[in-house]
Amino acid sequence: MTHKKTISFLITFLIFFNGFSQEAKDRNQENINVNKFRQLYQEFSTPNMYRTASGAPGPAYYQQQADYKMDIELDDENKKIYGNETITYKNNSPDVLDYLWVQLDQNVRKKDSPSLEINGNGASPYYLPSGFTKEFLSEPFDGGFNIEYVLDENKKPLKYIVNQTMMRIDLPTPLKSGESVSFSIKWWYNIQDHVNQDGRSGYETFEKDGNRLYIIAQFFPRMAVYNEVEGWQNYQFWGDGEFALPFGNYDVKITVPSDHILDATGELQNRKNVFSKEMLKRFNKAKKTYDKPVMIVTQAEAEEAEKGFSKKKKTWHFVAENVRDFAFATSRKFIWDMMAVKIGNKDVMAVSMYPKEGNPLWEDYSTVVVAETLKTYSDYTFDYPYHKAISVHAKQIGMEYPMICFNFGRPNIDGSYSDRVKFGMIGVIVHEIGHNWFPMIVNNDERQWAWMDEGINTFVQYVAEQKLGEDFPDMIYPLEKFPSDRGPAEMITNYMSVDQNFLAPIMSNPENVYSLGPNAYGKPATALNILRETIMGRELFDHAFKTYSKRWKFKHPSPEDFFRTMEDASAVDLDWFWRGWFYTTDYVDIGIKEVNQYFVSSEPGVKMKELMEEQGIPRNRLRPLVFLENFDNDTENLKENDPLENSKLLNNYIKENFSESEITNLQVPKYFYEIVFDKPGGLVMPIIVDYEYEDGTIERVKYPVQIWRKNDKEVRKLVPSNKKIIGISLDPDLETADIDTSNNSWPKKQDESDFDKFKSQVKG
Repeated sequence: MTHKKTISFLITFLIFFNGFSQEAKDRNQENINVNKFRQLYQEFSTPNMYRTASGAPGPAYYQQQADYKMDIELDDENKKIYGNETITYKNNSPDVLDYLWVQLDQNVRKKDSPSLEINGNGASPYYLPSGFTKEFLSEPFDGGFNIEYVLDENKKPLKYIVNQTMMRIDLPTPLKSGESVSFSIKWWYNIQDHVNQDGRSGYETFEKDGNRLYIIAQFFPRMAVYNEVEGWQNYQFWGDGEFALPFGNYDVKITVPSDHILDATGELQNRKNVFSKEMLKRFNKAKKTYDKPVMIVTQAEAEEAEKGFSKKKKTWHFVAENVRDFAFATSRKFIWDMMAVKIGNKDVMAVSMYPKEGNPLWEDYSTVVVAETLKTYSDYTFDYPYHKAISVHAKQIGMEYPMICFNFGRPNIDGSYSDRVKFGMIGVIVHEIGHNWFPMIVNNDERQWAWMDEGINTFVQYVAEQKLGEDFPDMIYPLEKFPSDRGPAEMITNYMSVDQNFLAPIMSNPENVYSLGPNAYGKPATALNILRETIMGRELFDHAFKTYSKRWKFKHPSPEDFFRTMEDASAVDLDWFWRGWFYTTDYVDIGIKEVNQYFVSSEPGVKMKELMEEQGIPRNRLRPLVFLENFDNDTENLKENDPLENSKLLNNYIKENFSESEITNLQVPKYFYEIVFDKPGGLVMPIIVDYEYEDGTIERVKYPVQIWRKNDKEVRKLVPSNKKIIGISLDPDLETADIDTSNNSWPKKQDESDFDKFKSQVKG
């Protein structure tokens, strides 16, 4: 509310304020600091030479490197994949390593995997037929790694032991700081049907033509992360916690049937050998086409390829530098299109691969959405550093890897589709392409902190979705306002209001939460959106967020690095926010408890007299004070008088003590209101209020979150005004995730039609 320099400065208050609840008093007596605004010293580790107090990498920061050279063959007829890989591992840490840990994620699919027995939910009240068959009638699928050998550089066997999804390789000679070691692993496994057997990769069979579409990932033994935070990150893969991986360089040759179309992480090295002349011509055109996709393989060509099942083989050769993983997709069913996107001073290829079953939806939308996502994410973080980004159509899957992702969204058989399918497909493409930034480049530990990639990425996804159509308005855009399903504050309130027994803090391992989607995606995305829109403001937030992204580009950040950077780059103290939103399951519920009206008096009223007596204050020590007294504390006839009449004393006081020139600079309020805000919820948040006046105007006031710093239960704001307040609304735009809005209005909404009842809610 605009107060200017009102007569408030003339009014002296004797405020005796109990800032803590009895519970807080008791805890305070035990020397326990429970203030919501205390710093996160207990939760955070001590800054050091590896990670600084500002949230930036320290002068001693290091990270390991793992380089891979692989020969892969996919056996389409038998649905198997074979690999022979050589890993060169460089120890950049100051530590001496006696052994190495390698991840065998496919072992989660072994028929005797412990992951099959970790749920203790008992019988379900109902089962879908497919689920019942899989659970009770089918033989478990055996998809784990079959390790044929592990050899050193001299082809001598290395001692190793497999513990579920982790393999420890014992080094005959300890690996000193700065040294490298190379070793080879030969392996194979059965590829799963990801449509019917779940999983993040696998194949789909198309019954009508007998072909399969393969999306292959987590398919090779991969080095675990070693750093100063975890040591070896060798937490088992149980199915939900994704992947922690070091950066490295990849040289990969993939052999598939000769009639397959294939793309993968990295730059294709033998394009002339695997492309036809017509494909090369189209590819060269696509590299110079910025306004729409160019078909590399048309639908007619893909449909023709579906008819034959070549027994011949073809090898595709890819090289990727400074990536944390590798994945590929292959099928003879693929339609393939591309277009160029200008990112900074370089061109990036936006690419889509999809079977005819994905059309017309995929041909119309996929590659353009890839291009727009590349632009928006680059604007808010850093320019996309790789040469391409691929969107692959895969039924029921949304999953990400460097430069390539797998995305759901399939039309009906006749090619029709609903808005739900369309927007779902567009949203998942934005999300999975966005994962190139988080965690493929800003490389956090997904195994431990799912929210750092899923939540942060979902937040940027929301920002990107709201900008869709801006870069290519002449195509099938612009879309109407995109119906994002995560990001806005009101979308998380249902989750935050459920039984606390079924909630876990965001700062929990993804295996240990009841609802991973809301916990790792929705709630952190909402938290960041609230930070941007309500707490920090876009300018401060965007600068801090870009600072974090650039600081940890191609590095391994921890949650603390993110929290600290956001504060360091903005000068906004957010410890209260991180603690409440990320370390607890508290919720937001702020309400209007009561509204009081006051008048001006030269004599102390009932409450003031009681206070004077309690404090032993002589009457003569209070002159010449001006008192504000609640209408309830005086005679009834005061309620019937004009508020200005009740302030005659104040007018007389002004005339007696100020010159005419001074009086012209003063404003005399007609009304004094005291608004009492209470907080049934555990989270502190700013108080955003709309004051509605009798003349029909509305004024919005935002009280900073620090208003709660001395009282976690309720706070009071004195509001002097020249106009009568007839209505008050809290959080009018639903931007704080308040789970209960029934206490957010005065008078209560159900009373608005009864004006007499309405007036009676003002005390006096």
